[in-house]
This record gives sequence, structure tokens and C-alpha cells, in this order.
Amino acid sequence: MLPFEPPLEPMLAKLAEALPEGAGWMYEPKWDGFRTVVFRDGDRVHLQSRDLKPMNRYFPELEAPLLERLPERCVLDGEIVIAGPRGLDFEALLLRIHPAASRVAMLARETPSELVVWDLLALGDRDLRGAPFAERRAELERALGGVQPPLHVTPATKELSVALDWFSRFEGAGLDGVMAKRDEGVYEPGKRSMVKVKHARTADCVVGGFRWHVSAPGREVGSLLLGILDGEGVLQHAGVASGFSVAQRRTLAAEMEPLRAHALEGHPWREWREEGGGSRMPGATSRWNRGKSLEWEPVRPERVVEVAYDHLQGDRFRHATRMVRWRPDKRAEGCRYDQLERTPPQELGEIFGRAPDQVAPASPSPASPAGKG
Repeated sequence: MLPFEPPLEPMLAKLAEALPEGAGWMYEPKWDGFRTVVFRDGDRVHLQSRDLKPMNRYFPELEAPLLERLPERCVLDGEIVIAGPRGLDFEALLLRIHPAASRVAMLARETPSELVVWDLLALGDRDLRGAPFAERRAELERALGGVQPPLHVTPATKELSVALDWFSRFEGAGLDGVMAKRDEGVYEPGKRSMVKVKHARTADCVVGGFRWHVSAPGREVGSLLLGILDGEGVLQHAGVASGFSVAQRRTLAAEMEPLRAHALEGHPWREWREEGGGSRMPGATSRWNRGKSLEWEPVRPERVVEVAYDHLQGDRFRHATRMVRWRPDKRAEGCRYDQLERTPPQELGEIFGRAPDQVAPASPSPASPAGKG
């Protein structure tokens, strides 16, 4: 028996604008994958998600190597990731959340996942959650020293200069920031006891449509559909802006109303609205948002909005963006992809310890953006 059994709420992090400085801090890269708590007890491995759900069926390829390489009885905290040739591929992870075991098995062969570990919560009979993080980190390095893929121990440093270097260089590999943890910190399930600093920047986008807020359809706007022009001048759906207050939602409804007249005449997304086809459709359904209404209202693509975003994955914003301000001084024709900062991919081999041609191939992009698991 382990000192404690699943489920266990993972310890969380609070967002900060800058990394904390001074003695007593440990820094780690912030991985972009599925948060996972791993329970290994003899011949049993249990993978638990951030929201306390079992995940073994979605990542069957991990069970055998974890049984082979983990201590016989332990509890670990980490992240399941998939590495593609352009960096970490979060959308490939999303494809795993599929009801068909045959589909999951095929994806497991084509785009195998890996586990990056950063904390050791139990070892044998010992419950380490009350031990200082510096002690848990030392135990982790001893217990998992020399492990081989698909299991990895995350890099860690006490040097702020190294952490800042990671923050800039590793972004191109799909890592979306840096974590900071106190040496003396204990593991506090469900509490935001860690610090995370994520990449943040702004972009000018064309508003091509919107969705009504679920609580007040017809009266309040829930999200804006954002477009950016590609190299051929075609307006591509790049993501959404959301997180508005009630007052903002009502104001947006009034601001969108004049733009709704004759909106589909010459609209670049017209076929998506009328036929429900196309892999880039703003309202496309997908397996991770099935059951959620994705109906959207077109507007004439004339208004430009500046949004804050943290990460660009391919040609889409990785997460929902935040509206900063309207830009009446900007023309829609000027909202092109060349405005966006694109960091050259950082070779994942620097972290994973293998050559570029050993990184798994990229998976096809799903139909619409989704949130983190």
C-alpha cells in the first residue's frame, strides 16, 4: 500500500509578471502538456489528471515503461507531453481524448507521449508531501537518476540567469514559461503555492464574428472571433478573445450590432457559416467540446482589436486572448501574421536528450482550438 491513494489534488501556481529573485528559489521550465499525478504501487500504475480523472486509457504506451523504470512504490507529479519536430505538440495530446480505444492505440504508435516529472510525493512507505521542496527534489534525482525516455526529470536551477535564458530560448520548443518554487515549500494540494511566469505579448486582430454569452444570448457577447491575414491576404481564424465582465459583454453587444447588417456578403468565413464545412471553421465541433454550443454570429470584418496573448501555436493563439483595446487607427488589411513574434524552434534534444530525427512526427491539427487539460 502507498502512504496515500488517489485522487490527489495537484498543487497549483499563481501567475506573476516576473520571476522572484533572491536566495531560496528553485526554477524549472513550464511544460505545456497534461498535468499528471502518477501512482505506482507494485504492478499497478494509475495516471490522474489535474481534475482528478483517470487517464490510463488515453496513454496506454506509458504503462509498460513506467512499470519498468519507476521505483516499485511511489507517487510523482509531472506533465504528459508529446514532442513533435516543431516543439511540444499540445494539439496532439488533445487528439488522445477519444472514446475509441482503436483510435487511441493508433495515435499512441504514431505520436507517442512522454512523462516529465518534477516532484516526488511518496517513496515506499514515506509520505514526502510535508518535506521541503529542496529535499523532495534531491530524493527525486536519486530515485530517478539515469532514467530513459519516455520518462524524464525536468531541469532545475537555482540561478536566475539560467531561468531567464530558459524563458527566452525554450519558448520556440513549446514551453510557455518558467516556474519558481521555494526551497522550504511543502506540497500543498489544491493551493497556489508555486509561482509561474508566462510569455505575454499583444497583437492586432480583425473581429470576424462573435458568440453570445450562454447566460444572455441576444443581449451579451461571450467571446469575439479573431482573424489574422495570411501571406495571401486570406483572413484566417486565429482564436478568440473572452473573459469579459457583464458590463463589457453588454457594451460589446451594442458595438457589434451595426456590424451585423449584411455581414455575410463577401465575408471570408461565409462558407463555414452556411455549409458547416472546413477545418478552420470558427464554429466547428470537436471531440473535446462536443455538446457545447459553438454557434457564432458573423460581423463585417472591419474593426481591429488589440489582444494580449501568451503563446502562438502554429497559426493560432494557444489559449483564449484578452482584449486590451479597440484600434480605430488600424486598418483590417494591416492585421497580418508578420506582426507576430515567432521564436525559432529550440531543439528539444537539449531537454529530452536525443537527436532531432528521434523526435516524434507532428500530428494533424484538430478542427478548433481548445483549452488545456
